[in-house]
Amino acid sequence: MTPDPEARPPLHSTAAHGLKIVIVGGFGVGKTTMVRAVSDIRPLNTEETMTRAGESVDDVADVRGKTTTTIAFDFGRISLNEETVLYLFGAPGQERFWFLWDRLFSGTLGAVVLVDTRRLSDSWYAIDRLEAHGTPFIVARNDFGGRQHTAQQVREALDLSEDVPLVECDARSRESSRDVLLALVHHLYALSTARAARETAP
Repeated sequence: MTPDPEARPPLHSTAAHGLKIVIVGGFGVGKTTMVRAVSDIRPLNTEETMTRAGESVDDVADVRGKTTTTIAFDFGRISLNEETVLYLFGAPGQERFWFLWDRLFSGTLGAVVLVDTRRLSDSWYAIDRLEAHGTPFIVARNDFGGRQHTAQQVREALDLSEDVPLVECDARSRESSRDVLLALVHHLYALSTARAARETAP
């Protein structure tokens, strides 16, 4: 029998740690693409076809080729190793769906802020909301082949503190997207270790 390429691979019996991760960012930065690229299972998507009615609401100037949009969230799963599983939630990017974000952030251990350097200002709201919730995050600069900025210029534009990791990625690539998630896990581990050291310090 030919294996079904869409079949969900079972979780390892040794899986002991499930982490909820949210991928946020502006409209059309690649959140759905990243979830699709990296997920071990067939992702759940809530995409709908964009219509002319939305042209007066959504700014599509820099995403002319985009024909669909997420109206609720994307969901995927990836096993980083035999013990650690990430449950991925991709948040909708348009401002009219931002009211969903606070609920998506509930129970989230960390987040990836995906940015398009052609539209850095679209990422400000995501960073503000994560900081308001006290949710740790990293920033991933998705490669769209547009205007180039140095890492320092991106940090300054987004007012990122030096302890927030900034990484490069190609959201279309499974390997690159996995590296982004690993960077977030390492960041969360470093924060947890530092917090534990402070709590046990005399």
